[in-house]
Amino acid sequence: MNKNHFKEISTKRLFLRRIKQTDWEMISYLRSDKEVNKFVKRSNADTKEKALEFISKANKGVDDQKLYYWTITEKNSPKMIGSICLWNFSKDQKTAEIGYDLSPKFHRKGIMDESLKSILKFGFKNLNLDFIEAYTQKNNESSKKLLERNGFILFPDRKDEDNHYNIIYEITSNGYNLTT
Repeated sequence: MNKNHFKEISTKRLFLRRIKQTDWEMISYLRSDKEVNKFVKRSNADTKEKALEFISKANKGVDDQKLYYWTITEKNSPKMIGSICLWNFSKDQKTAEIGYDLSPKFHRKGIMDESLKSILKFGFKNLNLDFIEAYTQKNNESSKKLLERNGFILFPDRKDEDNHYNIIYEITSNGYNLTT
């Protein structure tokens, strides 16, 4: 991976920081709540132990420069409200997958849009990625609109071998305006 190590990111309203053990309750909620996960197929973190294990694994991935995992917070509060990550890097370090989740209490406020824009800029400018992929469930209209609004293009012929309900979007560095 590129030698640019983990960076905290500040936007107009948000602060994206490294995950801490004290975030375990929100991790547990985001990874176990039925509403949050209705379109996501992933292991849950329905106990404090599982949440702390997830946090340790994420931080190890960051330390090993295998992924970038940000906790989304509002600038006026250190409390985690969601997360966004770049992970699943290609061998040549030119492609990464983006993933995100957000507490429903904060939906429809432009928070994920603001977070996504900042991470796309980081991925293309700091990591020199050529492509960023996003896998989303075909019925997740909010996620599809978010991706399309930010320049991602659906590749209907690509298939997720691990989840046939997913569709795959992609954005290229050429297709992204770094000044946004």
